[in-house]
Amino acid sequence: MTEYLIYFNQQWVGDHTEEWFRGRGPLAMAVLDEMKAAGEYVFAGGLVEEVEEAFSADATSGTLTFTDGPFVETKEYLGGLTVVDVADEATARMWAGKIAEACGWPQEVRRFKPQGGQ
Repeated sequence: MTEYLIYFNQQWVGDHTEEWFRGRGPLAMAVLDEMKAAGEYVFAGGLVEEVEEAFSADATSGTLTFTDGPFVETKEYLGGLTVVDVADEATARMWAGKIAEACGWPQEVRRFKPQGGQ
């Protein structure tokens, strides 16, 4: 089995009404329930939209420093993510497609590197 990260940037969501978003919640939860039933769900969650609530930890100078806000000044930032543990890329694509359809915005997929020399 291989773990994949399925995620979206908040800016990909677009402008929608509260009613539209409320209609998407049950669709997204149904996909997560399907993932769990298939035994391929690892984790999923949306992030707080207020990027000002983020903080960064940096030890590249040799001293650990914490700063308020995101590490990089950028117009795009992570909005939410799902981790699946699946047999192959085709299955990861299938889940990403279901999430994209349920949420109504694009998803990007990245494979995790194997851990422990696997």
